[in-house]
Parts: sequence; structure tokens; C-alpha cells
Amino acid sequence: MLAERFEEHRGHLKAVAYRMLGSLAEAEDAVQEAWLRLGRTDTGDIGNLGGWLTTVTGRICLDLLRSRAARREQPMDETFVPDPVIRPLSPVDPEQEALHTDSVGVAMLVVLETLEPDERLAFVLHDMFAVPFDDIAPVVERSPAATRQLASRARRRVRDATPSSEPDPGRQKRVLEAFMAAARGGDFEALVAVLHPDVVLRADAGALVRGAAGSRTLRGAKTVAESALLFARYTAAARTVLVNDAPGLLSVVDGRVHSVMSVTVTDDRITGMYILSDPDRLERVEALT
Repeated sequence: MLAERFEEHRGHLKAVAYRMLGSLAEAEDAVQEAWLRLGRTDTGDIGNLGGWLTTVTGRICLDLLRSRAARREQPMDETFVPDPVIRPLSPVDPEQEALHTDSVGVAMLVVLETLEPDERLAFVLHDMFAVPFDDIAPVVERSPAATRQLASRARRRVRDATPSSEPDPGRQKRVLEAFMAAARGGDFEALVAVLHPDVVLRADAGALVRGAAGSRTLRGAKTVAESALLFARYTAAARTVLVNDAPGLLSVVDGRVHSVMSVTVTDDRITGMYILSDPDRLERVEALT
């Protein structure tokens, strides 16, 4: 049955859409739209169903990205944090593996948000999913050579802007635990010691939250340490989980998800912190708590 064949590709398609859009809800919608388009297509003309679905999903995502860009009157807010994919530290459901294989960190997703829609499509489909440029070119309405240039330009921007990070999850986890212990103990000096001098904290609380808990970008170890002490209550309520590709923190207060934090770590210090505390978007991760 066609539905069964489609379900075999659903996880892969969701992974493509998530990397394109940085939104789990929009990724689900894009995959559903791909299914509807498949239902309106003569499948006898499709030689490679997986390839066809991948490019169709890419086209749907491209349209969404272009629509976003047309609506956006100002550049993307520097406090924006993409939807995180949260998993327990223990092995995950095999059905979810396609979304997590070669998982993309939150830091890279932030960089992908700065790309032009066509650049993002070319980079994601070719560099992350090995789709040939000949197949991507019709989607962006360019020649294969021009599409190759799109991906090359995006690749340079991603390489230059994505912060380096410790590849060993064990070392990442130890640094994160040191941060948690210092915050819970109210130890300012210990917090400063575990933070890189040029650490950047990006917190996305959504458009409706104001005041100290609102969206903000902070720079510098002492400034970030002061913020960590201010919100130590939530660190105390946090537990370690996998956020996309690395250890992170899930804070649950009074039975509700308060925040999700991921970090980048270099030389045993935290160089970047990405916190999502938007109540509306966090409702989507309630089921994981």
C-alpha cells in the first residue's frame, strides 16, 4: 500500500524538514503536505519514491521559508532559539532514530536561520542528505552549477559562524554538571570559572514574556554568571537530557516544562548557551517530561 511505503520514509522526511525549518510543528506540517501531494500524483511515474519525497518536502519547506522571509520586516531577532529535539540519555525509540541520526545541534540551527531560503535548501539537501545538485536545481529554479554555488556559499557561512564544540559527550556532560553544581550552590566564582570569558547566552522567551525572564542576549562570563544565579531555582529543578546532539538541561517546575537549555563547550568551558523558555512552544515538549 502507498501509505505503508510513505511511512517507511516519514522519519527521514521529518529530519529533512526539521533541518530546513528549525520548527518541529512546521516540520510535521511539511511532511503531511508531502503525503497529500503524493496522493495527488501518479506514482507510476515515480522511479525513486524516497528521492521524490525528499525533493518534494524540500520544495514545501522552501516555500515556507520564502513566505517567512517575505513577512519578516526586520532581520531575525538575535534571541531566537529553534525548537529543540529532546531525548532521554538512555537509548531512544528506534522509530525516532531517523530524526536524530547525525543530529544537528541547536547552535548550527541558529546559523542555518541566517541563510537565504535557497541557500539553506541547497546546503541541507546536498551536504546533509547527499541529494545530487541535478535534483535540487529544479526546486530552486537554477542550473546545477548555480545550485552548487548556493551550497558552497552556504557552507562557508555555516563553517565561519558555527561555534566549535567539544565532540566528547562525556566531557560536555561533566562541564554541564559543574555549571549546575555552581548555580545550585550559589557559587559565583565557580560559575565564572566554568564559563568562557566571551560566553554568549541567547534566551528565547517568546513575544509575550517581559522583564527579567524575557528574551535576551547576554555576553561575558560575569554577566552570564549573574543571570545564572538569578535563575538558580530553575537550574535546581533541571535534569540532564540530550538536546539535539549533546547533553543539555530540561527544567520542570510544578509539573510544567519551564525551559530547555543546550550549550556549546570548548576546552572544558561553556562558550554558548541556548535557552528556550517560550511557554507556547514548550507545550510541544510536555509529553517528554
